[in-house]
Amino acid sequence: FFLPFLPAPEAEAVIDRYRSLRMRLVPVLSALAMVLLGFVLGFSFPASMTPNLQCGVLPWSGSTNSSSSDSFLGRLWAPLLRNSSSTSNATSGIVNVARKPEGAGRLPPGIVVSESDLHLRRLWGSPTKDTPVRKYLLTMAVGYKERANVNATVQKFSDNFDVVLFHYDGHTTEWDDEFQWSKEAVHVSARKQTKWWFAKRFLHPSIVAPYDYVFLWDEDLGVDNFTAEAYIDIVKKHGLEISQPGLDATKGHKAYDVSVKRNSGEVHKTDAGGEKCPDVHQRPCSGFVEVMAPVFSRDAWRCVWHMIQNDLVHGWGLDFNFWRCVDDPEEQFGIVDTQYVVHHAVPTLRDQGNGEKQGSRAK
Repeated sequence: FFLPFLPAPEAEAVIDRYRSLRMRLVPVLSALAMVLLGFVLGFSFPASMTPNLQCGVLPWSGSTNSSSSDSFLGRLWAPLLRNSSSTSNATSGIVNVARKPEGAGRLPPGIVVSESDLHLRRLWGSPTKDTPVRKYLLTMAVGYKERANVNATVQKFSDNFDVVLFHYDGHTTEWDDEFQWSKEAVHVSARKQTKWWFAKRFLHPSIVAPYDYVFLWDEDLGVDNFTAEAYIDIVKKHGLEISQPGLDATKGHKAYDVSVKRNSGEVHKTDAGGEKCPDVHQRPCSGFVEVMAPVFSRDAWRCVWHMIQNDLVHGWGLDFNFWRCVDDPEEQFGIVDTQYVVHHAVPTLRDQGNGEKQGSRAK
């Protein structure tokens, strides 16, 4: 503005100084602009799109223990990544759906299979000709001496059931010689173990996920008045997550009054008012089934499996904690009266060891 009023030599000196200053400022301003643009672009993409590669400036997005997170820029960048990730998860369900199970991080999503089943596959031929996985699962801990009773029980279960036998006496192939259905069953053998030991190790929730209901039964049940399909229809009708068939009032062993068959309807859920049950909210007055013949929905079993301790043997007392695995025990537990069994209470495991002589404990 003042250049027209300055002498020519002084005006030229001002112009030279301006040009020199501009030459020094242009690279600085350009660098600042690039940094600003980089931050803007960084905030525009969710954290899940950052590459899972380790570098020396930014922390590795796939590891919480990266050594680069100890650097100054790493510590500065980490909160921004966490905030961006939280925003992405809150606004997009796609991120959660695409998340792989632990251990599968190196695999392409298309080949990850996180669940399985206990259905047998053909050894030869096309897999497309395999029979479909059954809707329900029957599991029993068995000994060969009780094979007649086990056979009678299996006959009450339709082709909609996969069958798994847990053998505590080491006899497995002998069953195929007597029973045709045994050739289509899964046989697991471990001497002197109970059904809860087997269940913890072979009925992981991801293995039984395809089955709507899991029957975890003893081998000494009389089933003359029981049919599995009719039982399941009643369980579904009444919304029972954990259930058992009623016990015949005239035969067999009955440890708790609440488990005994009633004649008042299809299902009963409580024994409140009885001599031993003054409080409906206490176990075993409601929210209770016994350990010898429980039936679990898929969701209930997922919880119960996690509750089973690794050193659990007989499972006595476990039934007093089943209620923890449903939202409303007084409504989602039930005893099915119209499909009932007899509990013979045969001490079959007594022959598998010396009992107290060997210091065995009742767990």
